[in-house]
Amino acid sequence: MLTLEKFEEASEVVKRVTQETKLVYSKYFSDQTGNRIYLKPENMQITGAYKIRGAYYSISVLPEEDQKKGLITASAGNHAQGVAYAAKELGVKAVVVMPVTTPLMKVNRTKSYGAEVILHGEVYDEACEYAYQLAEEKGYTFIHPFDDLAVATGQGTIAMEIVKELPLVDYILVPVGGGGLATGVSTLAKMLNPNIKVIGVEPAGANCLQASLEAGEVVTLPDINTIADGTAVKRPGEKIFPYLQKNLDGIITIQDDELIVAFLDMVENHKMIVENSGLLTVAALKHMNAKNKKIVAILSGGNMDVITMSSVVQFGLIQRDRIFTVSVLLPDTPGELVRVSTVVAKLQGNVIKLDHNQFVSTNRSKAVELKITMETFGTEHKNQIVQALEENGFKPRVIRTSL
Repeated sequence: MLTLEKFEEASEVVKRVTQETKLVYSKYFSDQTGNRIYLKPENMQITGAYKIRGAYYSISVLPEEDQKKGLITASAGNHAQGVAYAAKELGVKAVVVMPVTTPLMKVNRTKSYGAEVILHGEVYDEACEYAYQLAEEKGYTFIHPFDDLAVATGQGTIAMEIVKELPLVDYILVPVGGGGLATGVSTLAKMLNPNIKVIGVEPAGANCLQASLEAGEVVTLPDINTIADGTAVKRPGEKIFPYLQKNLDGIITIQDDELIVAFLDMVENHKMIVENSGLLTVAALKHMNAKNKKIVAILSGGNMDVITMSSVVQFGLIQRDRIFTVSVLLPDTPGELVRVSTVVAKLQGNVIKLDHNQFVSTNRSKAVELKITMETFGTEHKNQIVQALEENGFKPRVIRTSL
């Protein structure tokens, strides 16, 4: 059972390994939404995510004989680091099975804490199945990343901190993969104040909890597709599902494109790196049907590798029309390129790439194609440049940007 006494115990235990993550008031998101928005920056934990809480508490309460057998778990990254770090602190052997698609940074960090890492399977569920197999063969003690009441109790300590700091909080937004964090937070929040509404936020491409709640039982999605690798789970936990049914007040699903925009928002307005799964709650702020409420968005982690970060930034700039590409047709005669450049320069467009195709037409003197990729200040600025090109007779056509 998840009890208040256990949550209180866990809150003291996890202090041994956690950083203090005080709420950050967001003027930017508050102004955008008409609510008072606070961020709970669990991306600032020593392992880069909240998972250290559940991992450390669950291992610390294991019987000594189970600890000595050695631990094994499966994870897409953050729970892996949590178990590895907790095992190191407690002097216990740890083996971690991770999907082969896990970002390199998460793999390397897990190894750096002393754990043995095995890469297996395309998604978490396949890695988990293999970890269970190894646990049976080698006699290891399995630490489930979410379907474990001790793990959920450790994760729920976040709610204790939120309510202590913001007693009159109205909503708490929680990212959902398998449901461990949502279980702990929603259960404790309701114990402390039944009026607090807790909303789970899932990627639309991995909405296993939403599907299960609608079905009234745990279901397995046939496949998943999302850039939020930390919440890419086909099936929520069975042990914790009754708690989610009872205590969650709703589910919001988020498209991947929304996470890209949320990443830029966090970098530009809060100077924070938050991984895609942690951005679910940020993206969900725009979906809230509420005004003048105190809302806490839990930023569950910040473990994003540089390659993914680069890709997200590029797509985000394109999505916001900060980078766009326009195709124009012009005669293949001296001075035409200068004329186009002058129009763009007068409106302060910054050209970053040119592609000159002389073979778009058999009559080169009539028309060649020039593709211009440029930086702008946003959609309004982009439209001004396109209009100016039209007025100068270039017949511009906005096309897909390829960087």
